[in-house]
Amino acid sequence: MTADDLPPRLTRLAFHGPMSEARAGRLVAALAAARPATVLDIGCGWGEFLLRILEAAPGATGVGLDVDARDLARGRALAARRGLDGRAGFVEESALATSRGPADLVLCLGSSQALCDPADGPHDVAAALRGLRRLVSPGGRVLLGEGFWHRVPTAEELARMWPDAREDDHRTLGALVDEAVDAGFRPAGIETADRDEWEQFESGYRYDAEVWLAAHPDHPAAAGTRARVDRQRSSWLDGYRDILGMAYLTLVPVG
Repeated sequence: MTADDLPPRLTRLAFHGPMSEARAGRLVAALAAARPATVLDIGCGWGEFLLRILEAAPGATGVGLDVDARDLARGRALAARRGLDGRAGFVEESALATSRGPADLVLCLGSSQALCDPADGPHDVAAALRGLRRLVSPGGRVLLGEGFWHRVPTAEELARMWPDAREDDHRTLGALVDEAVDAGFRPAGIETADRDEWEQFESGYRYDAEVWLAAHPDHPAAAGTRARVDRQRSSWLDGYRDILGMAYLTLVPVG
């Protein structure tokens, strides 16, 4: 079995998260207006947001870090197609304790776990914020995309989410912003994804696999693929839909 036999991966998504084109455009314009010369993207995936920043900030250079070789290869191909390969680098390495900062603009969109040591226990957003504070240059900006609870879920709701979901996996929005302030930031911008952005993301996340399953119901990989996407869809529809949010925080370091 070759990769060509398997469903394509996430071709319907521009961003690996619930972000509309309109929101992306506003955020890119605002961040590029600060004229960053260097950009660091933590857990960049294929780096679409990084590339848009570089397009909007002529002369800036950027580096994306991730541990998924497939996403990085997609990012390099996108950069080459848009004439940005000389300004954008995609590096396969862990962001934990990286020495690649400080940068004028640090992006961390849905990937703050990359700044937390699994040996220290559950995901710790406070530790991730401290890591981001270390990586951003004085006077720079951080764009943090981070999950939060619209309301604290019940035990029954948590049981319908992802495996081993816990109440302390996320904060409420107010508590998340307080954590950013405690880490040495001022929250210059606070936005949250709406339901339409979530639905577009969740549907796009499974679209390729669902279409492939309809065309290949008896493929050797179909049973495993079907179980995976059915589990993911149920986790969203019966678990975290309208409970889990995504905040986009534009953070300015103090001092």
